[in-house]
Amino acid sequence: MRTIFKISIFLFLCFSVNSLQAQEQPAEFDQHFTHVVYFWLKNPDSVQDRKDFLVSLEKFLENSEYAKTKFIGKPAGTPREVVDGSFTFSLILTFPSAEIQDLYQKEPAHLKFIEESEHLWEKVVVYDSLPATSEEE
Repeated sequence: MRTIFKISIFLFLCFSVNSLQAQEQPAEFDQHFTHVVYFWLKNPDSVQDRKDFLVSLEKFLENSEYAKTKFIGKPAGTPREVVDGSFTFSLILTFPSAEIQDLYQKEPAHLKFIEESEHLWEKVVVYDSLPATSEEE
């Protein structure tokens, strides 16, 4: 009986360790080129519009060949004077280079997302950034 108990414990520990190792690790933030997009939906209170937008955006990100870090956000509700929480959704993507980001702009998944979703938004603002160092100034 003790042998069966020991074997059971051993198997449980083996499966637990493998399960922890198999969990997806978050993508490392690539600091070469950052593409931040803010979307203001025409009907931000429409549950259906928000759902349609997110489904299209998630499908696009699953199929993007070029984006590394992929983060979809919403306003955090932080009530500080310097915080603009007027957008409906944000998107943060990173790329290994500006040239790869240029390819992303033309990729079919990105163009399909725009085609499917542009009727839902009234405003889009994009901030593209490169790394800054004190040595440049």
